Amino acid sequence: MMNRFFPLVLCLAAAPVVAQETFPATLAGHAYLPALTLMAPPADAPRDALISGKFTGPVRNDAPMSVPGNTGGLHGKRLTGLNLPFIGQPLQGFSGFAMNRAEDGSVYVLTDNGFGTKANSPDTMLFFNSMAPDFETGEVVVKETVFLHDPDRKLPFRISWDATESRYLTGADLDLESIQRVGDSIWIGDEFGPYLIETTLDGRVKGIYPTMFEGNELKGPDTAGISALSKIGEDWQVQRSGGYEGMALQPGTDLLWAMMEKPLLAADGKPEGAFLRVLAFDPAQHDWTGENFKFKLAEGATAIGDFNFIDETRALVIERDNGEGEPSLKCTGEPAADCFPLPAMVKHVVLIDTASVDADGFVRRIGQIDLMDIADPDGKARIETDGGEVGRFSLPFFTIEDVMRVDDTHIMVAIDNNLPFSSGRKLNAAADNEVVLLSVPELLAAK
Repeated sequence: MMNRFFPLVLCLAAAPVVAQETFPATLAGHAYLPALTLMAPPADAPRDALISGKFTGPVRNDAPMSVPGNTGGLHGKRLTGLNLPFIGQPLQGFSGFAMNRAEDGSVYVLTDNGFGTKANSPDTMLFFNSMAPDFETGEVVVKETVFLHDPDRKLPFRISWDATESRYLTGADLDLESIQRVGDSIWIGDEFGPYLIETTLDGRVKGIYPTMFEGNELKGPDTAGISALSKIGEDWQVQRSGGYEGMALQPGTDLLWAMMEKPLLAADGKPEGAFLRVLAFDPAQHDWTGENFKFKLAEGATAIGDFNFIDETRALVIERDNGEGEPSLKCTGEPAADCFPLPAMVKHVVLIDTASVDADGFVRRIGQIDLMDIADPDGKARIETDGGEVGRFSLPFFTIEDVMRVDDTHIMVAIDNNLPFSSGRKLNAAADNEVVLLSVPELLAAK
């Protein structure tokens, strides 16, 4: 199906959607922002923002740095070496690159909702940064931090700091996961609604747009108005943490293509299939176009992390499983401090061709690179990996959520470190916010 918004995409193709090749990747640069990087909230923010993470336990806790962080039951509850609550706001959780850069050449990068849920993040502020990784020094330089605020009351529901004059947004209001700049607006994909949010360059909310698909509004368990009495698959169809993890800006059309993180739920409450919906939104018209396609997940993959075009029709998608840590240190018995109970296995950057979609709506996967098998012949890795191998670099993290094309031969990838809960590179240390430059000429040239 084609229209004036979408001249190149969704041409029917017979090629199988899973046919693809794995291309080599070489580490060309490695930089990181230390995990425990904290910042003061704005002067006009509520005093509640001075200590963040007060609600990450079963009861409120106002004693700074008093509770050890751990990796949670899925990953063996290993201690990460950092304690909650934090003094200030954590500058953490990179969760999306914008394709269009800031005027000084720095990259817009989004930080997600704080500590992972509505319930535990009402004192964490929502913001995006412009940042510049220095691969010569290994530092990630944050140029500017922009806090989101809604003084004009564009959000149609009560926010955490509703009664304040500044009306800064928190992780209990929205779960930000993807970002693009279009002209003088920043567009952000949210998982709670799921919604698209438009803001000014200084973070002032201009509008909020619910998701419309086939004539119906898609909702999730955290959408305003959904309650314990709402019926799964009927009243809401988007899985928790399954909204817009990726949102790509298509060159030539300036359409935003928003990709779900997880499969939608059918009427019976079960996933409709091992694929993700991708929906088109026209920021000029402030409306959904009705165009869409499906991205088929590889075997073992459970979600995606980011999505960005590299030209008019080809795009990069991060797909992943829920594992973290090197497979060589997989626990053989009960989870322990010296092993990973669920190590990382499926961590890919996939190249897709949106001009090649089959009769069932599945986009063609051209090829991929394996983020667990990156060559490092020049020893550019700056952090030793527990269980790793000399000459091989990996990204053994639960959530890898940022990818973009840098030039004809390089891409940049970054992680969301889920501070202070993830520790994929080390058994007993919270993950840093790593940014890597990868040489992948064969992947970027593939058609």
